[in-house]
Amino acid sequence: MGKAQNPRRVADNEAMAKLRMLRTSPQKLNLVAAMIRGKKVDKALSDLTFSKKRIAVDVKKCLQSAIANAENNHNLDVDELVVAEAYVGKNLTMKRGRPRARGRFGRIIKPFSELTIKVRQIEEQA
Repeated sequence: MGKAQNPRRVADNEAMAKLRMLRTSPQKLNLVAAMIRGKKVDKALSDLTFSKKRIAVDVKKCLQSAIANAENNHNLDVDELVVAEAYVGKNLTMKRGRPRARGRFGRIIKPFSELTIKVRQIEEQA
């Protein structure tokens, strides 16, 4: 007799991917995440491909991972997927410093963040 199976964290028509320790501030990452929220996945991928933001490359990898999870693990149709949620959280912050004039010390904070993307299959209205 083993432990009971954990319930799924997402619904039956959803899949998700999470990316941790992204070397950017949550505020900058949220700008890119807001760009893809609610869009169909093929449109979101093309928007991320042509974005000039540096972190868009990592967001695109996370979105591709969520699509692959939906297809391989949950048997969802890729053509009917939309980005249901894309939210950003804070992670650790590296504290660095730099000597300044008159014996002072300038703090430099280097934030990390994490990204969660959920894709949902919706049936197209015919």
